[in-house]
Amino acid sequence: MSETKTMDSSMHADPSREGAAKWLDAHYDPVASLYTFTTCMALSDLNGDGENKLIIADLGTGSYDMKLKVYKGTVLVSENAIIDLPTGVSTFFMDTNEPRTPAIAVASGPYIYVYKNLRPYFKFTLPPLDINPVEQDLWNQVKDDKIDVRVLREMLDSLRRESNEGSLTVRSLRFLMLDSEQMEAFASVHKHTPLKKQTVITCMDTLKKSMADEDAISCLVIGTESKDIYVLDPEAFTVLAKMSLSSVPVFLSVTGLYDVEFRIVVSCRNGNIYTLKRGSKTAKPCVELGSQPVGLQRVGKNIIVGCMDKTLQCYTTKGKKLWTVYLPADISSMGLMDHKQRGFKAVLVGLNNSEVHLYRDKYLVNVIKTQDAVTGMQFGRFGREDGALVMTTKGGSLIVKILRRAAVFEEKDMSAGPPAAQNQKLNVPKKTKLFVDQTMRERENGTAMHRMFQHDLYRLRLNTARAFVKALDNSLNPISVNPSEPLKLSAQIQGIGPTFKLTVSLQNSSSNTPSLGLIISFQYDDKLYALQKNLIHVPMLVPGFNYNFETLVECLNDKGISDTIKVFVLRQGKTVPLITAVINMPVSESVIVV
Repeated sequence: MSETKTMDSSMHADPSREGAAKWLDAHYDPVASLYTFTTCMALSDLNGDGENKLIIADLGTGSYDMKLKVYKGTVLVSENAIIDLPTGVSTFFMDTNEPRTPAIAVASGPYIYVYKNLRPYFKFTLPPLDINPVEQDLWNQVKDDKIDVRVLREMLDSLRRESNEGSLTVRSLRFLMLDSEQMEAFASVHKHTPLKKQTVITCMDTLKKSMADEDAISCLVIGTESKDIYVLDPEAFTVLAKMSLSSVPVFLSVTGLYDVEFRIVVSCRNGNIYTLKRGSKTAKPCVELGSQPVGLQRVGKNIIVGCMDKTLQCYTTKGKKLWTVYLPADISSMGLMDHKQRGFKAVLVGLNNSEVHLYRDKYLVNVIKTQDAVTGMQFGRFGREDGALVMTTKGGSLIVKILRRAAVFEEKDMSAGPPAAQNQKLNVPKKTKLFVDQTMRERENGTAMHRMFQHDLYRLRLNTARAFVKALDNSLNPISVNPSEPLKLSAQIQGIGPTFKLTVSLQNSSSNTPSLGLIISFQYDDKLYALQKNLIHVPMLVPGFNYNFETLVECLNDKGISDTIKVFVLRQGKTVPLITAVINMPVSESVIVV
């Protein structure tokens, strides 16, 4: 990477920027036109010369122009056309020949294309699936001209409804999509071709076969749309093991050795995570996520999953949840940062807000600003630099950053959170003699203390009940408890003095019985106050309506003394009030003579 070194030296010219950032901007190509993802990127020494190359499976336009691209430094050195959309790229050693050069495996459709020395070497095809016998019989009848295409369409459509679309072959599904004018031509072209049913590859990873060395022979582990996991022999390309899942796998993480013991962690399209071990035919459920997974990484014995609900979650291999981190934006990509020279492992999370967050455990230790949202990333040795981070963005650009040799990632969290003093233990004093004496006293006199507490509690309840009964007898409550006279009373005072306005609100809360013959009366100190109306005759109260009655109150004292005024609602001919309201009069302002 001569270009990288040149840019490296130019970056050292700005010491202020070097001290502020942990990464060097080695390369940025905004017109690279790369459409790829993390699973379709790899870094590997393809020529055995100690200089790692960048391998990218480019999705092109999504319909055509798919290519396998290899970069040496920042220069594109090789291109190979890919027939179908690539779903994964891996580099692995398939033999023990010298010099030790890895092969490239590209998963595309139902095939795995293997490249040696940047040239096509082998094509592996997934085993065909079993064809529905009814569907096979229908196409045989079409071949012998025994049924019409319209009958074939009805029978295939009925078969699809009874089971599901995955039970039919691609030919039948395509036939069901055609118009009635095109069905005859389609059937005549394909009826003599043998019926085949193939699945497609959804994800891929590698598994060391017998030794854990860097250049040891590795097996390919692939997940398919038919809910199966295959382990392929790297030399003969035969199926070593086949395991079944409950849903379609989307992300794989493999650890261990095939000949000794291995574990495969799979996140599936149904939002669950499963684990597979050596010798197991079916997957064991591990975690049920609350949202769909968009990335999965294995760090030590922990599983870190990025979800669509803007969360990063960590689980053990037994399914125990350890922590959850809430992110500021949606996740666009995930990668693993494994810096073996420093013994540093962390998870890279690309966000839609054009940032890449670096998490060590649940702590955010670094944030990288990018020109666009990152869709694919790989960390490792690129060229002769051990700490290179290669990223592709949504707009198709290529970004290469190099970790500074003096960069140190602190263990503390960069994100806002509780202050550090919260984690410090309080200096709690030791138990004093007074505390010990108090404890002894409570222990010795516990029965007497409890009896005294119960006695005081009973007296409180008795006094409360007596006060409530007295209020009911004297009608001191503003709501009538008499079912024959359901009334509500409220009063308010307005003004600053010496003249106030007293408003009394009265409401009949019965369902359909009006109130007649009511009188509003007032009780007050005539040395302090004078009322305009001492007695108010209440007309008939219609249920559900609120009636307001007003009178003026004049304060006769200018010494800042206030008292209460009681409002009674009585029935004519009876002395006991129906309801009562007590108004605390405010202090009157003095009269200002101008």
